[in-house]
Amino acid sequence: MPLRIAAKVPRGERGYFSERLQPRIDGTHIQMSGEVNDATKQGFLAEAAALLFPINWPEPFGLVMIEAMACGTPVIAFRSGSVPEVIDDGVTGFIVEGEEEAVDAVKRACTLDRRKVRERFEARFTARRMAQDYVRLYHQLSRAKAARQPALAD
Repeated sequence: MPLRIAAKVPRGERGYFSERLQPRIDGTHIQMSGEVNDATKQGFLAEAAALLFPINWPEPFGLVMIEAMACGTPVIAFRSGSVPEVIDDGVTGFIVEGEEEAVDAVKRACTLDRRKVRERFEARFTARRMAQDYVRLYHQLSRAKAARQPALAD
């Protein structure tokens, strides 16, 4: 299965990229697509068998994970940062402990129902869902404030 890498190589990492990664990019099995923009991101993610998210730092959210899920694409991610909060292991992807588990998860990605991946995205991460949560919270705060105010005398 080919690996397509979509990434911007930061200036400070270009030496590492040139020495360690670029020699492995053969253009056939491993391809470097570069940074994807908003116009190309949806197609890139939707056509993928899975999104590999091998993060090794405590990412506070990981927007690319929900962007993949919005396309119905499962996510395979290392257990770090927000990954356990975003990924429903075995439903929207797989949470893995390391490289060997990630390789195994790639083989199992096709067993996940892409419609369910999209359904979980809709249930948890859409703007509509967020707005409904805010409205519900505002109503709770408003009721709590009203309950604390003294009654007015006639």
